[in-house]
Amino acid sequence: MSATPERKDRLGPGDIRARKGGEPVVCLTAYTTPMARLVDAHCDIALVGDSLGMVLHGLPSTLGVTMEMMILHGKAVARGLSHACLVVDMPFGSYEEGPAQAFRNASRLMAETGCHAVKLEGGLHMAETVAFLVARGIPVMGHVGLTPQSVNTLGGYKVQGRGQAEADRIALDARALAEAGAFSVVLEKLPEALGHRITREIAVPTIGIGAGADCDGQVLVVDDMLGLFSDFRPKFVKRYAELGQDADAAIAAYAAEVRARRFPGPEHAFGEGKPA
Repeated sequence: MSATPERKDRLGPGDIRARKGGEPVVCLTAYTTPMARLVDAHCDIALVGDSLGMVLHGLPSTLGVTMEMMILHGKAVARGLSHACLVVDMPFGSYEEGPAQAFRNASRLMAETGCHAVKLEGGLHMAETVAFLVARGIPVMGHVGLTPQSVNTLGGYKVQGRGQAEADRIALDARALAEAGAFSVVLEKLPEALGHRITREIAVPTIGIGAGADCDGQVLVVDDMLGLFSDFRPKFVKRYAELGQDADAAIAAYAAEVRARRFPGPEHAFGEGKPA
């Protein structure tokens, strides 16, 4: 029997914010309508992450993702949701220039996808932009720690916040976003103790991805946890299924049957007097 609580009204950013210190927030990425329906049945947040560039489009990083890609997948996910709060990532280059640029692109994302909120990366230096967006009716989810759009300046996808000075800087980043009005903050690839510290220090929910069990919620890339994406496997990912292996076996069986003329069989064929 499923342990999933009964689905009720549609969740929004205010509902997520109110979960601080309460029932953990469950978040997964989604990029398509069928996956959105599966996520919607069990999760509180469906995140259209710019990870879609790597997971679906074969890009080497998230840096090549465009507004058009985020809108296309955001619309698809929106069609599959009736409960979860829909958050869409702002892609690299769509908000860093300043608050006005961020507002133009965030408002476009909301208008064209119907999402409830946007997510952007960066800490203290993005606080002004977050406050600008929130004051104009755009809820914002923050993201600190390992910020994949900054992979070139961070020197790769390594753990952030090791050492007191670095930990203090990331904690300051998280506080600045919360004080600027972000309704939640993603903490990515941090030492567990730092995830615990930030969760204790800020007034909005923390959503962890490789930041320990003490965060107010957790997020994973759905293709990672289902075993559909295998180019690399971060330590913080738990595989709940191996659907990639199952799909490979199924495709191999199909190919073998076609080559042996075992598929299609009589039951898959149409003929005179046979029902369609």
